[in-house]
Amino acid sequence: MTADPEVTPDGALRPSMAPPKNYMDKFIDSIEWVAAFFVGVVALNTFIAVFMRKFFSVTIPDYYNIGQFLLGILIFWGIAATSYRGTHITVDLVWANASPKYQRWIDVFATLVLLFVVTVQTYTLLDKVITTREDHVLTMDLQLPIWPFYAVAWVGDVSAVLLIAIRTWRLIFHPDQLHEPKIKTAE
Repeated sequence: MTADPEVTPDGALRPSMAPPKNYMDKFIDSIEWVAAFFVGVVALNTFIAVFMRKFFSVTIPDYYNIGQFLLGILIFWGIAATSYRGTHITVDLVWANASPKYQRWIDVFATLVLLFVVTVQTYTLLDKVITTREDHVLTMDLQLPIWPFYAVAWVGDVSAVLLIAIRTWRLIFHPDQLHEPKIKTAE
């Protein structure tokens, strides 16, 4: 997953299947796999709950709460997965019309802003984990503690900070190590 995507003649991105080049790329890939795992867990949770309710008239205790917590985990790990690549959907007319030198400056500035925002978010989420644990907040039916769900989401947020920091470092000092798709600027 780490290799540069290729742009087909019709403009679609096709991932290259080359293996990761170093340990950092393998670390980045592992975070993407964790995010993908949580997509599967959320889908499975929803499928089982709907199946049980439809065919057996049985409601899984705390299904809704657990589904919300899993979705929160998925969101934070998804932020981690998309933050490094820079291939998520963006619309930037200024960047598209700038020269490559200025595009790099814009990328560095935007990544530094993203790093600051996600770092503050990670700090506030850690505070939420700590206070939820200290307050012994539990789910309604099964009386499960909520803080472990928040803690797993926080780890995803920490992963996002690490990946954004790696991206920032590579943008500034080693832009050749970024795995960016080669897309033409606006004409």
